[in-house]
Amino acid sequence: MADSASPPRYKRILLKLSGEALMGDGKYGIHPPTLMRIASEVKEVSELGVQLAIVIGGGNIFRGVSASTEGMDRANADYMGMLATVINSMALQDALEKQAIWTRVLSAIKMEQICEPYIRRRAVRHLEKSRVVIFAAGTGNPYFTTDTAASLRAMEINAEVILKATKVDGVYDADPKKVPGARRYRSVTYLDVLKQQLNVMDSTAISLCMDNKLPIIVFDLTKSGNIRRAVTGSGDIGTLVGAAETAWA
Repeated sequence: MADSASPPRYKRILLKLSGEALMGDGKYGIHPPTLMRIASEVKEVSELGVQLAIVIGGGNIFRGVSASTEGMDRANADYMGMLATVINSMALQDALEKQAIWTRVLSAIKMEQICEPYIRRRAVRHLEKSRVVIFAAGTGNPYFTTDTAASLRAMEINAEVILKATKVDGVYDADPKKVPGARRYRSVTYLDVLKQQLNVMDSTAISLCMDNKLPIIVFDLTKSGNIRRAVTGSGDIGTLVGAAETAWA
């Protein structure tokens, strides 16, 4: 078992954050202390020499799918959700730069006054210069989730792993908040995730990762230090989704 002083296992990673992760204990918006805590953990990983890209959802501000079920045009609702991710990305950029971490926001929807347009080679160059890169506005297209955007961007930049930050400590065979005795997987295959409809990422994102053999580590963001632990392999952190045989924790 690795200890806290262990070197990172990965050189380049993509961290997927939900918009809800920025709310703290609130029901809407951005909780500044939570934002600063996440930024400090990202700083720890960056200072290990890891090249770090981030995709953030927008559910703390606006969820396109939810709005479309209430009668709003789905494409229009999804574009509004993409704009919410830009707000979150700018907030995280500000928090990181307050901690002296150079950061760039690259948006799939052009808005040059506030962030750079997404260009794959430019993103890779920023990473090579040890800048944290935040990918905003999803894929730039409606009907695609930020999970799919995370998978797509991770492959475009040749990330070695996706770190999927959640509010639970891994992937379970049932909702642990509703089902007593639900069991956590130590590792689970892409196919088992799809067949059992486990709540990891949407099926398009999982299929992209499976086709390109890109592993996913699902872990608990609410416990301080877990981003670093996931990167260094310290302790029993989360669930590994990949091609390896399914195993219980």
